[in-house]
Amino acid sequence: MSKNCNRKNHQITIVFFVILGSLLFHSCSQSKTNTETAIEKKAYIAEKNEVETVVLKKESFQKELVSNGKIIATQKSSVQFEVSDKLEHLYVKNGDNVQKGQLLASLNSFKYQQSLARAEIELKKAKFQFEDMLIGRGIFTTKKDSIPKSIYDMAASRTGYDVALLGLKTAQFELQSTKLIAPFSGKVANIVSRVHENVNAGKSFMALIDDAVFEVEFYLIESEIGDVALNSSVQIVSFALGKTYNGRISSINPLVEKNGTILVKATVKNDGKLTEGMNVKVRIGKEVPEQLVVPKTAVILRDNQEVLFKVVSGKAYWTYIQTTLENSSSYAVISHPDKSNVTLMPGDTIIVAGNLNLAHDSKVFVRSDKKNKN
Repeated sequence: MSKNCNRKNHQITIVFFVILGSLLFHSCSQSKTNTETAIEKKAYIAEKNEVETVVLKKESFQKELVSNGKIIATQKSSVQFEVSDKLEHLYVKNGDNVQKGQLLASLNSFKYQQSLARAEIELKKAKFQFEDMLIGRGIFTTKKDSIPKSIYDMAASRTGYDVALLGLKTAQFELQSTKLIAPFSGKVANIVSRVHENVNAGKSFMALIDDAVFEVEFYLIESEIGDVALNSSVQIVSFALGKTYNGRISSINPLVEKNGTILVKATVKNDGKLTEGMNVKVRIGKEVPEQLVVPKTAVILRDNQEVLFKVVSGKAYWTYIQTTLENSSSYAVISHPDKSNVTLMPGDTIIVAGNLNLAHDSKVFVRSDKKNKN
């Protein structure tokens, strides 16, 4: 009896575990099915194409010509001594700003002082003889305007008075030339000598650059020259400084170079940071009225053709266009003349961001914070 009872209990235990296993398996299968269904539903949820737009309107387009140029000094001079001797004093260094009339350097002047003293003595001797000859002819003045020219020239020549006068002027000039004076205000550059070194007359001693106002030389092609005029405003961007300066067209060369370009010059005021020889970018702007203007981000390429997307009833539609004008940030556009049923009108809503991966007839969602951006 006990044996039968144990067998019955064992069978009941087996049945219990079989039922429990079935319930667990059914539960796991149901959970897996629900998860797979959720994933499939998620896969079918359409991805939102969020975009930013502007409303197209006619406005003035800032046409922009761009060229590279170089800064040139409007006034630059090689400064040199007119006489030779040892350099005694150097009062400036490269980069110094100097004023017109300022003393820059001086040579040893001893021999030139001696030459001047000798010339003064020679003039006194010649003048005595000159006066004696005039008195002998009944003339008691040495004023040139009061003496007949023929008599004055004869007496001055015979007594050596004219030569003595010339010698004095030469000696005065040479003594004065031992001092180097700034001919105009500017900045010192290219000093080549040191104190106590011999300096040769006529050899460049330093350069002086007037850097208050610079010229910018640049070239435009023939087709662009009609968009500039004398006194037109320009923007000058220094590559080295990353700074923008305002200038004006000062000259347009009337001759075309062999490569089809024309030399143009503009003037720009220096704030103390520009230096001669700097490379710059020149931008010239001109307003073109009544244009359909869009940001550059609005125009993309599809099959090597320029298109933009218009939003109509929540969908994006390709519109083939042509860009007619360009500056650093915008295009002036028209509908493509060779494409049928293509229109572009003021009031159209144009996508300017989020358009890179759009397809024709895609549903789009215009961000509320960017909607109808002007």
